[in-house]
Amino acid sequence: MSENNDFGAFLIGFLVGGLTGAAVSLLFAPQAGDETRTLIHDKAIELRDRASESVEEARLKAEEAMKEAKVKTDEWTRLAKQQAEEMKVKGEKTLEESREKIAGTINPKEQAVSESEI
Repeated sequence: MSENNDFGAFLIGFLVGGLTGAAVSLLFAPQAGDETRTLIHDKAIELRDRASESVEEARLKAEEAMKEAKVKTDEWTRLAKQQAEEMKVKGEKTLEESREKIAGTINPKEQAVSESEI
């Protein structure tokens, strides 16, 4: 676990160092201040546009995932209802068959008792 923390610290340090180096190189570049400001402005616009595109892509992917989830949920709901209905029909059929078997065993005994009373 300590190795993960060390690597994470190294990675953060590496990224911060890289960004700092890029900023310093822009500020100390052998060009006029106007050119440097224009370059910084252009890079900021480019970065903003990339971030905007990334947000839009993420939004589209999220919408697509929601649509797929809804389709799957609807399908699972339909299948669950279908299986529940099939189980209900089978249960009713089994219940009716059991009733018929019970009635079949009770009726002959009742008839035998009735005939013996006569």
